[in-house]
Amino acid sequence: MKIALGVEYFGKNFHGWQIQKSGLRTVQSVVESALSQVANHPVRVFCSGRTDSGVHAIEQVIHFESETIRTDRAWLFGGNVNLPSDVNFKWVKVVSDDFHARFSAFARSYKYKIHHDPVRSSLKADYFLWEPRPLNIDDMRKAASSLVGEHDFSCFRGSLCQAKSPIKTIEYIEIKSSRDELIINVKANAFLHHMVRNIVGTLLKIGRGEKDVDWMNSVLDSKDRKKAGPTAEPQGLYFIKAFYKEI
Repeated sequence: MKIALGVEYFGKNFHGWQIQKSGLRTVQSVVESALSQVANHPVRVFCSGRTDSGVHAIEQVIHFESETIRTDRAWLFGGNVNLPSDVNFKWVKVVSDDFHARFSAFARSYKYKIHHDPVRSSLKADYFLWEPRPLNIDDMRKAASSLVGEHDFSCFRGSLCQAKSPIKTIEYIEIKSSRDELIINVKANAFLHHMVRNIVGTLLKIGRGEKDVDWMNSVLDSKDRKKAGPTAEPQGLYFIKAFYKEI
């Protein structure tokens, strides 16, 4: 049968999601090891969206296949017993044979967290990007609105991106601010490699006043990664969830 699980992890001590030939510690490697112990056979998992080193996940979705009969509770709690403290399963569900964690998802959402304060925080350092400089939040919101809809996002595409097309559709980008936090929420049908972090790096240049609001349109029209802002640091990025019709 085919089984799907929701996975939460703290990305600091992982070298991204995907297993690497070098044997570096990755989320996929520890997840497969834990499930293999419950299944009593080697397990290979597929995820809804790969994450880079240092990136966190609230609800990554994975699936795997097994002929071993276990209850949902056994997969969930048996798997968690075999996982390290910085990753855990949140839920488990038997899914149809045609379900695929990556290809069945019709949308995905991410969150980027910025600690916006002149004074750094030791408690937030692993969970936020620290931005001590003043930011014009209204200008950032205006610039972000230019990205909503279907566009060629080549300007925000990482050099290692393997997506077949740079054309994606962003459903929304919302920027919420509080006393010392800035939260950027993005939902799209799919994302390019480093797309969210490159968008954030570009928005920060506008927020700091280094570029005006209209610069975002010229960056988008250029389809040139070199025209956009730098890639924001990974620790502020969270994979929130993938959206499916089945689960």
